Amino acid sequence: MTRASLADAVEKAPRRSGVYIFRDAEGRALYVGKAKDLKARVRSYLRAEGDGRIVSRYLGTRAHDVEFVVTETEQEALLLEDALVKQLKPPHNVRLRDDKSFLLVKLDRRESFPRFVPVRRHGRRDPQARYFGPYASAGHLRRTLRMLHEIVPLRDCRDAVFKNRTRPCLKHEIGRCSAPCVGLVDAEAYARLVDRAEEILRGKTEEVERELEARMKRAAAELQFETAARVRDQLESLRATTERQVVASAKGVERDAIGLHREAGRVALAVLRFRGGALEAVRSHLLDSEIPDEELVSAFATRLYSGDAFVPREILVPCEPSDASMLAAWLETKRGATVELRVPERGEPRKHLEMANANAAQVFRAQVDVEELADEALAKLAERLELEEVPQVLDCFDISAFQGAAMVASRVRFRGGVPDKAGYRRFRVKSHGGQDDFASMREVVARALRRDLQDADLADLIVIDGGKGQLAAACAARDEVGAAGLALVGLAKARVGRGPLGEEERIFKEGAELPIVLPRGSAERHLLERLRDEAHRFAITYHRQLRDELRSELDEVPGVGPTLRKRLLQHFGSVRRIAAASEQELCALPRITPDLARAILSHLRPPTE
Repeated sequence: MTRASLADAVEKAPRRSGVYIFRDAEGRALYVGKAKDLKARVRSYLRAEGDGRIVSRYLGTRAHDVEFVVTETEQEALLLEDALVKQLKPPHNVRLRDDKSFLLVKLDRRESFPRFVPVRRHGRRDPQARYFGPYASAGHLRRTLRMLHEIVPLRDCRDAVFKNRTRPCLKHEIGRCSAPCVGLVDAEAYARLVDRAEEILRGKTEEVERELEARMKRAAAELQFETAARVRDQLESLRATTERQVVASAKGVERDAIGLHREAGRVALAVLRFRGGALEAVRSHLLDSEIPDEELVSAFATRLYSGDAFVPREILVPCEPSDASMLAAWLETKRGATVELRVPERGEPRKHLEMANANAAQVFRAQVDVEELADEALAKLAERLELEEVPQVLDCFDISAFQGAAMVASRVRFRGGVPDKAGYRRFRVKSHGGQDDFASMREVVARALRRDLQDADLADLIVIDGGKGQLAAACAARDEVGAAGLALVGLAKARVGRGPLGEEERIFKEGAELPIVLPRGSAERHLLERLRDEAHRFAITYHRQLRDELRSELDEVPGVGPTLRKRLLQHFGSVRRIAAASEQELCALPRITPDLARAILSHLRPPTE
């Protein structure tokens, strides 16, 4: 479709509510939008330039076609737009990452002596537990819990430790635990401590501050200066943490403030969440987008409050969103009550919006700084490895033995020097019985590269965790799948002295006799170490998941202890292969009788009809 025919399609657009999809010459979706008047909305994207050409405001010359889907209502259009964005993943739309990087504090009051437990937001919630947060960083959460235990002496030990203690721990000695483990506080008194802690986490600290001040003055009057000093420190800790995380509100408002900062074709957005008069958390997003602000805010709000996300009573925005009435009606339907969507002009709401805008600007500056450092590290790495171009996409493979038997592997991806979780992969080694490290590396790299070739998503540089042998195996896999020209290197430590400073990072290049030694503290070494450590972490996480699965599957079989379980895994390689074995094959192993073999197979195999 030519530009002229695109304009004709726009002129033929229906004057009804619905969704429009701009597509490129290959039919790929570039942008999905909603409108209560499709023709008016899409026509607004096109304007006449000085030479008479009609061009898109922000899609440039890439848009070659536009498709329309008519809906009965405006809310149907909004829901359909959200679904299509998630399905088609168009590059010009706002797509939010999930909240898995945000932490909550969980409290289960069904326990006699509960504790506050940090949990990830994406974990399955217990409907009978209470949650506080989210907290945007682990550091923020640690400071909050440290302050909490300085003021309220609650336990923070794991249940296994709690149940097996026979005397108070050191934290009781310094006044940070009431020692419920050994009966020094009863359940009723402990419950009152938990009540106070809950009030603090909700930002209701006035009464606690007054009580601490009274205790401090009373202790000083009674010449108990050590007690007075300890209470003073608790009060200062409470106020310091409160100042960092709480913004007072006379009304105890429930609002979100959405801030926006645009610069050089990029947009940063920040969401400040106020609950019960306190600033609970800040969410931030950085996008490459030239979508007009009013449509960007509308799309961002739609993504932000989709699914089961909580909709607050008030939402402050930097400009009036496109289709504001449609968006407000949808939000009110989700909330089941009135939602005020507005651009504040004065007072406390205006200050909150300005704070959100300032946070968006800070996110932008911080990301630019990170990218500049990453660009520097990548440029130095390219120079060190004598690469023709600076690599932007780096993959790292790590092979790890599992339970002394089958091997697992991980592939992590850094894009622009930062983790790209969409490129993470994990593998179970299928061939060679999982015992040959080099053969396992060749298999895993080949499997990953075949998929990347199919998706046209090859990395610029592959880093292998290992030395010459692992690198040679990976290069053989590359040649086997037809990815010639793809650069691969091996990364391995060498011990040259004692202590952590006695280790050197060596890079092995294909065809080179001697490795390259990276200077300690250099940007390129730090980048590769982060990449390798992330691959190792991802593999270990998979390790633990499989280990837990094996424990749950094999430990429940009567007569199978740790030694026999290890022997089974070493011989067969996986639980799946054990289940597929015959009774005779199991009996061939020492200490497995026919009765035990039948018990193992009966437990591992699903019942037949």
